[in-house]
Amino acid sequence: MTESKPPRVVVLGGGSAGWITACLLHHRWHSRGGKVTVVESPEIGIIGVGEGSTPQLKAFFDHLGIDEADWMAACDATYKLGIRFTGWSERPGFESYFHPFPGPVDLHTEPGFVHNCALRRRGFDVPAHPDDWFLAEVLAEEHRGPHPQDNFPFTPSYGYHFDAHKLGQFLRDWATERGVLHRPLRVTDVEQGAQTEIAALLCEDGTRIEGDIFVDCSGFRSVLAQQTLSAQFIPFGDNLFNDRAVVLPSRHSARFKPQTDSIAMRAGWRWSIPLTTRVGNGYVYSTNYISDEDAEAELREAIGMQDEGEARILEMRVGRIAESWTGNCLVAGLSQGFIEPLEATALHIVIATALDFADAYEKGGYGSAHRDRFNQRIAAKYEGIRDYIVAHYRLNQRSDTQYWRDNAANDALSENLKGMITAWFTHEDLREVNLRQHDGNPHYASMSWHALFAGYGTFPPEAKMVPTPPELVTAEVDHTRRTLSACATNFLRYAPLSD
Repeated sequence: MTESKPPRVVVLGGGSAGWITACLLHHRWHSRGGKVTVVESPEIGIIGVGEGSTPQLKAFFDHLGIDEADWMAACDATYKLGIRFTGWSERPGFESYFHPFPGPVDLHTEPGFVHNCALRRRGFDVPAHPDDWFLAEVLAEEHRGPHPQDNFPFTPSYGYHFDAHKLGQFLRDWATERGVLHRPLRVTDVEQGAQTEIAALLCEDGTRIEGDIFVDCSGFRSVLAQQTLSAQFIPFGDNLFNDRAVVLPSRHSARFKPQTDSIAMRAGWRWSIPLTTRVGNGYVYSTNYISDEDAEAELREAIGMQDEGEARILEMRVGRIAESWTGNCLVAGLSQGFIEPLEATALHIVIATALDFADAYEKGGYGSAHRDRFNQRIAAKYEGIRDYIVAHYRLNQRSDTQYWRDNAANDALSENLKGMITAWFTHEDLREVNLRQHDGNPHYASMSWHALFAGYGTFPPEAKMVPTPPELVTAEVDHTRRTLSACATNFLRYAPLSD
């Protein structure tokens, strides 16, 4: 790396993506002379599709040194230990399963789960439901939080649920107090330099804002990358059918669990996300199979709010930009791409993009020498996440509506996803195939793939199962459950609600 000065960064757009990016780049470069400015129109609201995260969000706050209690209280946040999928399978005994965030305790139980999955894939009648093998599921089911008592040194991974609008506000205040410049201005034009360069943002009051690096966080409009630089957008419509979401918050009606609920519907799925002040509800669906009006009606019926509250319809542009870094323009958030919120990966990608960009930019001497490899890594991340989400639909075990039947018959799959499905049905080692396909760095671990396949009951039919011969070693599920239950007693009960 050369001794060049860190760049002047101009972020177009606030919201969670804009302020997360601003916070990370400011944290990285401020002490060395870098400057970050966020230009955010006061007229444009935050879309806020999804209010959940992966454990990457905890790593983000830890990286910045922000205390959990401070930001969670400000953002109505709750803990998230994983996702419960309900109704995605009609297989008896597999109507619901929990996809956990794994932790250190699971290192001792996961091998038994994987072993029994391998046996059941071959037709042996052994227990292989993911709910029996992971601590996070037990904690969530017993309404316990992720923090153990001092005598138990094994903390599970966890994410959060939060109010997206309040998160953006919190990060804005934190950043501006530490030197990030906030310009609440409406951008009317973009001054272009060279073919792939942004020179300045031109604002309605005549202000001209220059920078060295411009970050496009302008949402689906993609003002800098697509409108100005004509960046290519790669749609995922052949892989993922859903293109709308209807959202409607509700009041708490019962004590909640620290989990996201993903519940299958006629033409998609709905989320239920517990915050301290409300429950976030949304129905993600395809307009090729249901109208906006019928989707809203189906959601209202499901949550018992036929005549209450005002629902919002959100359009989704599912896909990704071909290159996340073009010229002096970095793209993040909805401008960069969107994969429906099934696994709450949106902020995960934002954080990964900002950190990877900072590394690549520095290694290139504050230049573009490592740009191509950066773009390849981010594209691979999108493709890997997409494949895992597509697998939820392709492997669904429903047949009650045309939507689910068409998803199960969809052959517009990547070669990597075809490889994972083939590996499962041909009894290959899923972990080895996963590592090989992603050069040793898969985007979803073998545990997640096993949880998905097994959680749907993707095994030979029950009628074809055979008893396990005495000489065949199986993992003892009852012992595992007792162990996990004993571990869970070290965690306090958790169900916070605001006054």
